[in-house]
Amino acid sequence: MTILILLFLSACFLAYSNGANDNFKGVATLFGSGTTNYKKAINWATITTFSGSVAAIFLANELVKNFSGKGLVPNELITMPIFAISIASGAALTVFIATKIGMPISTTHSLVGALFGAGIMAVGSQFNFEKLGGTFLMPLIVSPLMAAVASFIAYLIFRFFRKKLGVTKKTHLHIHEKQTTDLASLNMDHAALKTKTTIEATVNNKVDTYDGEILGLSSQKVLDALHYLSAGIVSFARGLNDTPKIVGLLLIINVIDIKLSMIIVAIIMAAGGLINAKKVGVTMSRKITPMNSGQGFTANLITGLLVTTASIHGLPVSTTHVSVGAIFGIGTVTKKADYKMISKILLSWLLTLPIAAIISALIFKLLETFS
Repeated sequence: MTILILLFLSACFLAYSNGANDNFKGVATLFGSGTTNYKKAINWATITTFSGSVAAIFLANELVKNFSGKGLVPNELITMPIFAISIASGAALTVFIATKIGMPISTTHSLVGALFGAGIMAVGSQFNFEKLGGTFLMPLIVSPLMAAVASFIAYLIFRFFRKKLGVTKKTHLHIHEKQTTDLASLNMDHAALKTKTTIEATVNNKVDTYDGEILGLSSQKVLDALHYLSAGIVSFARGLNDTPKIVGLLLIINVIDIKLSMIIVAIIMAAGGLINAKKVGVTMSRKITPMNSGQGFTANLITGLLVTTASIHGLPVSTTHVSVGAIFGIGTVTKKADYKMISKILLSWLLTLPIAAIISALIFKLLETFS
């Protein structure tokens, strides 16, 4: 019973870490483009992600089976609670550490690494490397490249039709106030510093809006509505794709119904996003590339389509990889992508799998020794 409780808590920790690192990714473009503020963005992400998690009960049973470890290791190992605990704990710790430093990594990638580490420690050469490469690693490698190319092409197509429809882009300077020290006010007669309010308007803070009408409606309002919808689609797709992966680890607890497990994971995932998502949110929204609402809409549309399609077909793609790839694709078109930040993110992706594998292998060995 103690081991089963430990497994349940490990899965809950993974759900929390997943929500903290992943929940804001679907709405990052809403915040990054200035379409809405952080609070409204994370609330929209929470509602739509939770909806995706509930939908997973009916649409994503194949992913539940994949992430129980079935086919990767002998069936008798899957029924061992310490195997599932090692996977959940290894992945959760990896994602939690990344969240604390603001790096958007993949929970999917972490789970794959943890499956690999615990699996190798448990069965050695009996581990199914062929399935690991075909079912897990290939979609993870290909998906961000597909997203970058697709968003690049889609944005060019949308821009072409925008110009054909006579919708023009207008740039405004985003004005904000900042308190600064007036060094010129220092003299022999004044011992204290004085401050003054200065108005700053910089090129980095410019906001693009769209003039014109589409079917009699303001093109900017139409675009904002579509942007919200696309962000909701991405968040929904993330809940649909990630929830089953965590629930798969709970299959060996026969006393908990799969549908109930989905709901529990969904609630904890939502809490993680509401409490701990801001650092990763800022990285995704502001540090990869500046964007306007049209560019954000395009990136979200591509991400939502790819992740939803993958979920229905049981392919464990990473929403993180797809979302970052799509945003980077937009930055490539506009020539404003921050390649230094992208290189840091890529490095964190490369380290995710081995770190999760090492942690899960050590936990498995520790639990095996004391069980």
